[in-house]
Amino acid sequence: MVEPAFHERGPPYVRWAAAMAVGQQTGVPWVMCKQDDAPDPVINSCNGMNCGETFAGPNSPNKPSLWTENWTSQYQVYGGEPYIRSAEEIAYQVALFIAKNRGSYVNYYMYHGGTNFGRTASAFVVTSYYDEAPLDEYGSIRQPKWGHLKELHAAVKLASSALLSGDQTSISLGQLQDAYVFKVQSGECAAFLVNKGPKHATVPFQESSYQLPPKSISILPDCKKVAFNTAKVSAQHATRSWQVTQKFDTAENWEEYKEAIPNYEKTTLRASALPEQISITKDESDYLWYTFSFQHDSNAQSTLSVKSHGHVLHTFVNGVFTGSAHGRHRNESFSLEQTVTLSKGINYISLLSAMVGLPDNGAYLERKVGGLHEVRVEDQDFSKSSWGYQVGLDGEKLQIHSDSGSSKVQWSKLGNSDHQPLTWYKILFDAAAGHDSIALNLGSMGKGEAWVNGQSIGRFWVSFQTPKGKPSQTWYNVPRSFLKPTGNLLVLLEEENGDPLGISLDKVSITQVCGHVSETHLPPVSKWLVQKTQNQNNTKTKLGRRPKIQLSCPPKKSISKVLFSSFGNPSGDCKTYATGSCHSSNSKAIVEQACLGKRRCSIPVSLQKFGDPCPSISKTLLVDAQCT
Repeated sequence: MVEPAFHERGPPYVRWAAAMAVGQQTGVPWVMCKQDDAPDPVINSCNGMNCGETFAGPNSPNKPSLWTENWTSQYQVYGGEPYIRSAEEIAYQVALFIAKNRGSYVNYYMYHGGTNFGRTASAFVVTSYYDEAPLDEYGSIRQPKWGHLKELHAAVKLASSALLSGDQTSISLGQLQDAYVFKVQSGECAAFLVNKGPKHATVPFQESSYQLPPKSISILPDCKKVAFNTAKVSAQHATRSWQVTQKFDTAENWEEYKEAIPNYEKTTLRASALPEQISITKDESDYLWYTFSFQHDSNAQSTLSVKSHGHVLHTFVNGVFTGSAHGRHRNESFSLEQTVTLSKGINYISLLSAMVGLPDNGAYLERKVGGLHEVRVEDQDFSKSSWGYQVGLDGEKLQIHSDSGSSKVQWSKLGNSDHQPLTWYKILFDAAAGHDSIALNLGSMGKGEAWVNGQSIGRFWVSFQTPKGKPSQTWYNVPRSFLKPTGNLLVLLEEENGDPLGISLDKVSITQVCGHVSETHLPPVSKWLVQKTQNQNNTKTKLGRRPKIQLSCPPKKSISKVLFSSFGNPSGDCKTYATGSCHSSNSKAIVEQACLGKRRCSIPVSLQKFGDPCPSISKTLLVDAQCT
C-alpha cells in the first residue's frame, strides 16, 4: 500500500526490510501483509474482507496461504455509521479462502473489540473500536457472529485431515458453482461446494444432489453429508441494551471551571508565521492556541476567514466565542468564514485549533500537517504576521481531571445560564452494583474528553452526527477496574455547549436472545460429530440430526420470559416478527416449559414436539426470550 508512492526506491526498501528481519535469526517465519512481492523466505499474506475471492496466493510454492487480517467490521469515524458485516459473509469468505487457496491460517481483526482510551484513537476515529467484532467492546458475545463462526471452524476441523494431507481438485458444478475436493490416498475425503451466484442452485456431486443458497458454501467433511452451510445461521441472535443506573441531573452536585481564553499579550511563545500544529504540539495535547492582535479604526463588523489543515477550530474575538468549524475523516482540511464585531483600537483574535487523533497510515507520514495555514480579516492577510501560540489548555497543564490537580483551580457551582464553550465539569458518583459492564451516556454533550478517577476514557464528539442524524458514539466504556465503590471523580472537558445534566451512568448487558431456525437448517456441528462417531461404532444415535434453536443468556442471568414463539411460518426475523398463516397453538407453552428459569435451553425444530399445523409447508421456529 505504501511502496508505489516511493517509485523506484520502494522495492529496494522492501528487500532491505526483509533481509533485516530474517537476519535477526528468530527461528520463526516473517510475514509482510498485503506485500505481493515479499522476498523469500518472507511470506506474503492477505488483509481485507474478501481474501477468499481476491488473494492471488503465495508468491512461492514453499509458502502457506495466510489471511493475516480478516476484518470482522471496520473502524468507525466521527460522522460515520457503524459498518455491519454479516456472519454469513464472513463465513463465506473464510470457507472460500480455505477451500480455494488451501488457506491454513485466518486471523480475525478484530475478534475482540476494544476502547481507544485517552487520546490513542487515530484521526477522526471514535473511542469505541470494532464494537461489531464477535466479542464486542465490553467483552460480551455478539451473536449470531460469534456462534456462526464457531460452527464454521468446528466444521473445518472435521475436514482437517483431508485438508492437510489430501490432494486438491476443483470441479465445475455449473456456471457459478464449483466443488473443491480434498482426497487422501487412504480414502478420506472432504468437499466444499461453492455457489458464487445470487440465486439458489441445485448442484450434482458424487451421484447426489445438493441445495445451495445464494452466495454460500456447504462443507461436507466426508464428501457425503453437509455439516455446515455459510448462509444458514442457526446461532442465536442477541440484543444488547443499556439500563440507566444513575442520572447526573442534579445541578447542585456539579461544579464547573471555565478555561481562560488567552490573547496575544498572554501567550509568551512567538512565531513570525502560523506554526504547524503536529510538529509544535508533539502529541502532548490535541490543542494549539494561535493568537494575534491588530489595530482597527472603528467599531464595525468585519469578515474573519481562516483556512485549516484540520481538524477542528474554535474562534474567539476579544475573548468572546464567535464560531466553530471542522473537517472530516480523509477530508481534514476546511475553511471558516464568519462576520465578527471589531472594536475601535486593539482587537485580539484567539483561535483554538484541535486535532482529533494523529494520522495512522500511508506514505510520507512525516509530511502530514495540521492546524491553521491562512488567516485573513477582510482583505488583510495575517498569516505571516507576528503570532503568539500556546500548546494545550491550562486545565490540561494543571491536570484538573485528577483528584490532586482539581484542587489547583477554583471551581464554581454549575450556573443556570447557557453552557459556554471550553468549560470543565466535575461530579462525584458511586459505582453501580453488580457485575455488568457500565458506560457513560454522553448523548447530551458536544465535543471533548472525559476522565474517571484521573484516567481518560477517551474523546467524545456527540455533536458530529451521521447522515442519519445520530451521534457516531453515545455510550463510553468505563471499566470497573477504574472505579472505587464510592466517591468516584468524573471530569469532562466540553469544547462546545453540551449539557452535563443529561449524562447518565448505564449498565450494558444482553437482555434478549432470539432463535430463528427452519427445517432446512442444519443441526449443530457437534451433533454431526456425535453421529459420525456412533456410526463408526455401529450404534444408533438417539439424539437425531435435527436443526434446533439453542438459547443462552449471559452468566448470572436466566430466561425469565418468552416474548414470542411460533412454530409454523412466522414472518420477519429476530428484529421484527409476527405470527404467520400457519402457527402451532402450543408453541409458547412448549418453549416456556423447556426454557423458563434456565440460563440455557435447546428446542428442536420437530413435528414430534409441536405437531403439524399445516402439513403442506416447510416449518420454521422463531423464539424471542428475555434474560434477567
